[in-house]
Amino acid sequence: MTKPYAIERWTPASRLGLTGIAIVVALFGVAPLVLKAGSLDRLTALFIYIMLAAMWNALAGYGGLVSIGQQMFFGLGAYVTIRIADFGLSPFLAIFVAAIIVAAIAWLLSFIMLYLKGGEFAIGMWVLSAFTHLLVNLDGLVQGETGTSLISMNAYAADNRRIAIYLVAMGSMLMLLGILYALLRSKTGAAIQAIRDNEVAATSVGVDVIKTKRKLFVLAAFGIGLAGALWLCTALTFQPKTYFSVQWTAYMIFMVLVGGIGKFEGAILGAVLFFIIETWFGATGVWYLIGLGLAAVIFSLYFPKGIWGAVEQRFGITLLPIGYKLRITGDET
Repeated sequence: MTKPYAIERWTPASRLGLTGIAIVVALFGVAPLVLKAGSLDRLTALFIYIMLAAMWNALAGYGGLVSIGQQMFFGLGAYVTIRIADFGLSPFLAIFVAAIIVAAIAWLLSFIMLYLKGGEFAIGMWVLSAFTHLLVNLDGLVQGETGTSLISMNAYAADNRRIAIYLVAMGSMLMLLGILYALLRSKTGAAIQAIRDNEVAATSVGVDVIKTKRKLFVLAAFGIGLAGALWLCTALTFQPKTYFSVQWTAYMIFMVLVGGIGKFEGAILGAVLFFIIETWFGATGVWYLIGLGLAAVIFSLYFPKGIWGAVEQRFGITLLPIGYKLRITGDET
């Protein structure tokens, strides 16, 4: 007996999209062989933007945890890298150790912060970020807002260092996207989205709300901390007011709102669009920031699902499906 319907995850469009993604990743892999230094630096920035957008989207778009204090983890990622490298550890190893330490800090904070709801959580994260910024300023190595540098990076030749950072950033981006995608397609992913939609209902069917939120909160902190450490490696200098600036969270929010909140592809698309806008108009100064703000407001009012959300709704295209899709076959035997 053949059922008149089929349940599937991968569609022809998603299989084609996956092939396209594999080709793009392969091209990125050989880019250091053909691109000049400036282009490699810009692509490294793109990878970091994608990491930031994906992690904020995971937290808010899937978990319903809207935070305006994620710059805390970005700044801590850079700061802890500086601290660990000062002890003599290789800066490339320090990047990942710092991200793990940031994740551990987030795990501890989760026992308090995840009991806050809505605006309380959002503002609480911002307050924590400001407090952390002040604590980092007290470190003699940092010298207050004067800052310091990742001196150990100078041990590597500039060209070799640039290529290494590029490859590490690309690998880190792929790793985080892979982990997040696998998590969202698992039972935990279903629980995460259930909590976002209705926390009480999720609890009634046996979902451990706090434990599930904690996984997402820690993963987002790890990813954003890793992004902060990588940004430090590209900039080499560390000034607390730069890394703990709320503009980093504003960038994350912009990328996700424009691309499509709660859409895996949306965060990536939003990061690419932000990267293009920054590349073309970043030199215009304050007008660039005003333009970003206006764009965010317009998308919030008229395109609440973002660009990818509108595309998915209009054409039914999903390149990286998270859930299942019911397809009517039309016959039964």
